[in-house]
Amino acid sequence: MTKLKVSIVGCSGYVGGELLRLLLFHDQVEIQQITSERFLGKPASRTHPNLRGITKLNYTSINDLEKCDTLFLCLPHGVSSSSINYFASKASQIIDLSSDFRICDDTLYEKWYGKKRKSSKYLENFVYGIPELHRDKMVNASYISSAGCNATAVILALYPFFKEDLVEKLPVISEAKVGTSEGGNKFSMATHHPERTGSIRSYMPVLHRHTAEMVQELSFNSTSKIHFSATAIQMVRGVLATSHIFLKRDLEERDIWSLYRKYYLDERFIRIVKERQGIYRLPDPKILIGTNYCDIGFVKDPNSNRVVVISAIDNLMKGAAGQAVQAFNISNNIDEIKALEFPGFHII
Repeated sequence: MTKLKVSIVGCSGYVGGELLRLLLFHDQVEIQQITSERFLGKPASRTHPNLRGITKLNYTSINDLEKCDTLFLCLPHGVSSSSINYFASKASQIIDLSSDFRICDDTLYEKWYGKKRKSSKYLENFVYGIPELHRDKMVNASYISSAGCNATAVILALYPFFKEDLVEKLPVISEAKVGTSEGGNKFSMATHHPERTGSIRSYMPVLHRHTAEMVQELSFNSTSKIHFSATAIQMVRGVLATSHIFLKRDLEERDIWSLYRKYYLDERFIRIVKERQGIYRLPDPKILIGTNYCDIGFVKDPNSNRVVVISAIDNLMKGAAGQAVQAFNISNNIDEIKALEFPGFHII
C-alpha cells in the first residue's frame, strides 16, 4: 500500500502537536516534514514531550518545504492566505486550520476580522471543514478549511433545528465555557499562573469571531441571528457550549430525539447524550479529552417553547486536529475513523 506523504506547517503549537500525534499512528500516512521557525533543527519532542521515542522528526523551515500529497497548515490567522500560492505549489491538497478561508463572503470576513482578506483567489475552492455538514463536498476535495472550535460545538448542536426551520426569528443566545489551551501556547499576563488560577474570565462577551461561522452555516432561508459569548474557566482542554433557542412550534422531547436521529444517527463522532441517571446525564468535556467526539444533549423547558441545547468537544481534537484528520480521511477515501479511534478517559 502506497502511503500518502503529508507535512505539517507550524507543528510546534498545541494543535500541530495533536495533528502529529494522530498522524504518527495513521497507517496510510507518511509524515514527510514538520516546520517551526522558532525551533528550527530541534526534535519534535522538544515541544511535544509526549512523543519522546515515538518519532525522530526534526523541525525544518517553512522555506524548505518539499512537495508532498497533503499540507496541514497550523499557522496564525492571516499567514495561510498571504502565502497560499507558495503552499499550493508544494501539495495537491491543503487542509488549513486557521480562519483564513472559513468565511465564504469577503464582506463578512472583514466585518468580523477587522481587515481585508489577503487573498481570495482560492476561496471558492475551499470546503468548510465540518465533515458532518459537508461530507459530500469533501470527497476528493483539494482544499479544506477546518472550522473554529467554538463554532463547531455550536453549529453541530443547532444545525438540525435551523435546517428544518424550527427556530423562531429571535436571537439565539449561546455561551461557551472553554479551556485555556484555546488561547494557544504563547505566553501573556492573562495566562500567567497567579493571574489565571481560580479565575472565571469572560474574555469575549461580544464580537467573538467564531460567530461569523455560526451565522454562515446556520443561515438558510434568511440570515440567522446568533449572539455568542465565550468564558475561559479553569480547564485546559474542552468546550462546553450552552445555547438557548425558541421553537416555532412546541415540540415534545421525543420529537427532538427524532430530529437528531434524522441528521446524526449514522454519524460516528456525534453522540446524543441525555440520560436519566448518573452524574454524566448531559455532555461534559472532561470525558472527551483526546477524542474526536461531539456530545450533544438538550432539555426542553416545560413552561415555554425554549430548548436548552448543550454540546461538548475537545477544542484541540473535534475543534481542530481531529476534525482535520477526519476531513483528510474523507477526502482521500479512507475510513474516516482512521487514527481517531481513541475513546477518551473517565478519570484523569
